Amino acid sequence: MKLVKNILKIVLLSLLVIVLLVVALYGHSDMPLEDLKEKYAQPPSSFVSVDGMNVHFRDEGNTHDAIPIVLIHGTGASLHTFNDWANELKRDYRVIRMDLPAYGLTGPFPKSDYSIDNYVQFIKSFLTTLGITKCVLGGNSLGGNIVWNFATQHPAMVDKLILIDASGYPTKPTSEPLAFKIPRMPVLKHAFKFITPHSVVKTSVENVYADKSKVTEELVNRYFELTLREGNRQAFIDRIKSKNDTTAYRKIKSIKQPSLVLWGDQDYLVPIENAHRFHEDLPNDTLVILKGVGHVPMEESPNESVAAVISFLERN
Repeated sequence: MKLVKNILKIVLLSLLVIVLLVVALYGHSDMPLEDLKEKYAQPPSSFVSVDGMNVHFRDEGNTHDAIPIVLIHGTGASLHTFNDWANELKRDYRVIRMDLPAYGLTGPFPKSDYSIDNYVQFIKSFLTTLGITKCVLGGNSLGGNIVWNFATQHPAMVDKLILIDASGYPTKPTSEPLAFKIPRMPVLKHAFKFITPHSVVKTSVENVYADKSKVTEELVNRYFELTLREGNRQAFIDRIKSKNDTTAYRKIKSIKQPSLVLWGDQDYLVPIENAHRFHEDLPNDTLVILKGVGHVPMEESPNESVAAVISFLERN
C-alpha cells in the first residue's frame, strides 16, 4: 500500500510539473487593448458603437459611391484579411470592412450569442449606424455564410453578392485547422483560454493556405496577437460550439441578386464541391475557381482574386 501511495505521489507530482511547464512555455495572458489598437488600428481605422460594442472598422475610397462594397471576414480572422483587396478597390469604390464580434479588436458579443442570425442582425445594425441602405456585400467563409443569409433576410439592402469560399451547406472538411478542433475537445477547450501556443496558430493558418511559403511571420503574429484580445479566446470557443439552422441553405435558391462565387480549388476546409452547389442554386451567379489557391484567396492570391471581383463588378 505504501508503495502504491508513493507511486501515485510521483505520478501526480510529474503531472503537476508537466502542467506548470506547459503553462510557462505556452501560457499567454490577454494583451492590453490599447497596445493592440496602437499596432492594428492605425488610420484609416475607426470605432463605432453598435449594439453595445465598440466596433473596429475601416471606411475607405470613393466617398461619392452610393453603393459601397462591404467585406466580412471569416472565423479567427479580422478586417486586415482584406488589406490587399481594399488597397485596389478603393481607387474606384467605397470599401467598408469591420472586425466581427468575437474577433479582431471588436471583442465578444455582450450576450455570447454567436448564431448566424445574430451576426446578420449585427451587420444590419452596423450598416444602419453608418447610414448605408444598400451595398455590395462580400464575405469569406463564416463571413460568406453571414452574407447570403443577410441577402435572404434583407434583400432590399443587397445590390450584389461576393461569396468567397463561403460556408453554409452541410459539409465535412477534408482538413481542418487545429485551432478549430481544440474548442470542441472537453478538457483542452478550457485550457485554450489560457494556453494558446503560437505554433497552433501558425499551423492553423498554414492549413487554409495551398502555398505554405506565403504564410509569413508577420501574418501569423497578427492572427496570434488579435486572438489575445480580451474575451476573444472564450468567444472563439463559444462561436465554434454555437448551434445554427442546418436547413437554412435551402433559402439560397431564393437569392436573386447577381452573385460572384469565388473559390480556391485547394480549399479543404470548405471543399470546392460547395462552390458548385452555390453555382447550381444561385440563378444569377458567376463562378470563378482559382487554381492552386486555398481557403482565403484574398490573402493568398490577392491580385488574381481581386481581378475577378473587379471584372464581376464592371460586368454586372
